[in-house]
Formats: sequence, C-alpha cells, structure tokens
Amino acid sequence: MHLVYPAVLAALLFCTGLYGVLARRNAILVLMSVELMLNAVNLNLVAFDAWLRDELHAGQALTLFTIAIAAAEIGIGLAIVLQVHRNRGTADVDRLRDLRDDAPGAGPGTGHPDHEEKAEAAA
Repeated sequence: MHLVYPAVLAALLFCTGLYGVLARRNAILVLMSVELMLNAVNLNLVAFDAWLRDELHAGQALTLFTIAIAAAEIGIGLAIVLQVHRNRGTADVDRLRDLRDDAPGAGPGTGHPDHEEKAEAAA
C-alpha cells in the first residue's frame, strides 16, 4: 500500500478543518471542523499502522480512543452551544466573549483594555 494517498487525503482534510475553525463564526460549524481535523488524524493513524504492519495494531487502538474522545467532545460542546443559543439567541462565536469572567478587582483604571474602552465610551 502506498502511504502517499492517505497522507495527502489526511492533509487535505486537516487543512479544510483548520480553515473551518479559523474562518467560521458559527459554533456548530467550528465543532464540525474540529471533527474533520480529528478524522484526518485518525486516517493517518490507521494508514501508518497498516504501512508499518504493526502486530499490536496500536494505530487502530489509538483511533478508537480518538473516536471516543471526539464523541464526548461533541456531546459536551453541542450541549454548551445549545444552552448559549437558548440564552443569547445566537451561536456566533464572536459574541461568546461576553461570557468570560473578569478577574476580581479588574475595574476601570487597572489597565484592562476592555474596561478602558468601556470607560472611554461612557465618557
């Protein structure tokens, strides 16, 4: 088996997923792009396992663990996205910055850029 074909396909899948993570604004599409990247890793694991003729099939075993972790990640991520969509009415990733917890004592004048911008806007 030639290793080039699955490696090129995995590289294309990974690049497509990376583009989706960097360019998308919708959180569900970002999660789907992360899944594409994980599938590219799985393809590489299985291809190298077959190419090396590993007797223990470690690549296939790692692929099963990756699939289990991806399923858990999607379940938790989708639950968070649905809860945010219920509360905010949108799944836009740029608007999720409002959810961060500011450090205690990070009020106006402490050098935090967001607080400085809000103070200037209020003035």
